[in-house]
Amino acid sequence: MLIRVIYVSTAVGPQTSTMTNSILKTAQAWNHANDITGVLCQGQGVFLQVLEGERSVVTKLYSRIYADQRHTNVEMIHCESIVQRRYGKWSMAHVSLSDLDPSTKIDWPEFDPYSVTGLLVMARIDDLLAAGTVIELADS
Repeated sequence: MLIRVIYVSTAVGPQTSTMTNSILKTAQAWNHANDITGVLCQGQGVFLQVLEGERSVVTKLYSRIYADQRHTNVEMIHCESIVQRRYGKWSMAHVSLSDLDPSTKIDWPEFDPYSVTGLLVMARIDDLLAAGTVIELADS
């Protein structure tokens, strides 16, 4: 059974390019080997991530992510069974949520990543991917 999980978390320290590259390198290798697909949105002090794959594998991965010391306040905001992957092109796409680039800035006046619905977050991620802004595609 395939599932999709979306979670949000708060970075413990600065979200440096070194940290991001480390996360992406590990995620891309592990996800490719375990048939996980998804998107990591990172910046402005938050991580938003979508993971897709077999339920048991995604559950194990989420447990590892939850225990990662680079972030805190990890909260699953959406989980659903799926028939088809939405982000199947990438073992892990990366969207940088820049404070400077208006197309990737989280500029929803009411945006609180801990109170919005997972479907709203997924729609915003889809918008960012469609716009083609500040995205590094892992397996395009």
